[in-house]
Formats: sequence, structure tokens, C-alpha cells
Amino acid sequence: MTKTQLIKPRIREILSRELPEELVKILPKHWVRIGDVLILPIRPELEPYRHRIAEVYAEVLGVKTVLRKGRIGGEFRETNYEILYGNDTVTVHVENGVKYKLDVARIMFSPANVKERVRMARVARPGELVVDMFAGIGHLSLPMAVHGKARVIAIEKSPYTFRFLVENIELNRVQDRMTAYNLDNRDFPGEDIADRVIMGYVVTTHEFIPKALSIAKDGAVIHYHNTVPERLMPDEPFRTFRDIAREHGCEAEKLNELVIKRYAPGVWHVVVDVRVFKK
Repeated sequence: MTKTQLIKPRIREILSRELPEELVKILPKHWVRIGDVLILPIRPELEPYRHRIAEVYAEVLGVKTVLRKGRIGGEFRETNYEILYGNDTVTVHVENGVKYKLDVARIMFSPANVKERVRMARVARPGELVVDMFAGIGHLSLPMAVHGKARVIAIEKSPYTFRFLVENIELNRVQDRMTAYNLDNRDFPGEDIADRVIMGYVVTTHEFIPKALSIAKDGAVIHYHNTVPERLMPDEPFRTFRDIAREHGCEAEKLNELVIKRYAPGVWHVVVDVRVFKK
């Protein structure tokens, strides 16, 4: 029997003494745990009891804080969660041997992207120079520095998120090969320097393709993320990347394409690995 299967009966046992039977049946069956912070989806019917429900989940699961699932949006992909239990939303999440310190209430971290973070640890090569244009807390580039022994330039525009990026570089003891810059990546001065570029952003990532091309060396690999309506797949998002590259005197070769997760109904978060050639 799995841990989750043991947890659910214990939660139901406690709350069945306090909630009507019909509400016990609709208690959350799934949750997201990031470090010792829990993100819990609460249905409207459970609204009057949400704080007590959160308290029980926290006690049974052994977490310090419970947040109600909210929306992610804005330029910095910030979360908008309601605190249901506890008050400390900063935690350290350990995944694949990498430590990620973050404020779960304000900074997006998707456990559903774990396969891509693990993949980045495998594709990086010792000594190659990686430029992470949308570094966040180091979601994708920390695994490259920790496991791949790559040299990393991590660029993050949000001052608040940048604080955690710097802490994570120190936490993972990769200061010797990972440098962080708190600026808009379009203001980054480096040109023709990167063996590999990470574009881990969505919705408007195509607007940054010209900058990625200027940072990349001839023959570099760019990991291009974006959101794509299902009706435009599989041609997109590579077609847009290729067309913009040609406008800037470059050719693009698709090496690999992966679906990360569903972003919205009929829309997918996709990553394409592209090798670029400069004329």
C-alpha cells in the first residue's frame, strides 16, 4: 500500500467527525507538495471548512503551510495563492539531488515539469557555456550546473525571484561555474558566446528569439519553450522559430520536440530543441 493510500483514510477519519458525509466524499484526493508546503485544491462546497481541512492535511502530511490553489500569471509568472494554514511559505524543495529554495506563495514551481528538469541534467556537457534567459530560481539550469558540470549564466529579471536564484547557487555549491544576472535578458551584452541557450518561458517566448540567436554560437542548441494550440501542432512551435531565425540570417534544425504538459484547454506547453546555424 502506498503512503498516499494510507494518508487519505486517516484524513477522512478525522474530518468525518466534523463534516457532513457528502462533504467528506469530495475532500481533495490529490495535492501538490513543494518542500514542506502543500498546495491544496478546495472545491466551493468546502469553502466554510477550508481552514480546518487545511489544518488536518497539514498535520497528517507533516507540512508547515497549506496554500489554496490559485492562478499563475503576469510577466514574472507569479502565483496567487491563499494561505489556509501556517504563515511561512518559503521552503527548500529537493528533486533529483538539486535543492530549490523558493517562496511557493509568490514563485511558480511546477512539479509537472520534473521530467524536463531531469532531462536538462542529462543534456548538459562539462565545460560548455549555457545561457539561461529566463532562469527563475534556477529551475532548468541548476541541474545543468550540478549534474552536467556545465558553466551557466543565469539571467532573471524579477528582483524577488533573483534573490532565491543567488541562494540556490550557493545552496548547491556551484558558485564556481554558475553566475546570476538580475536584468532583462534583452539587455544582456554577450554575443556569440553560448554553446546552449535555455528559453524556459511561455506565451510570448517567440518575441525573444532574436536575442537568443545573438547570444548563441554558430551550431549552438537552443531549448525553445512555448505554448501552442493543439490545432497548430506538430508544425508549431518550430515553424515560428525557423521563420524568425531566417529573418535574422540563421538556419534552424529541429533535433527534438517534447510536450511538457497541458497549459489550458486545447493548449500545450511544448519544448523544441533546435540547432542554429549562422550564415
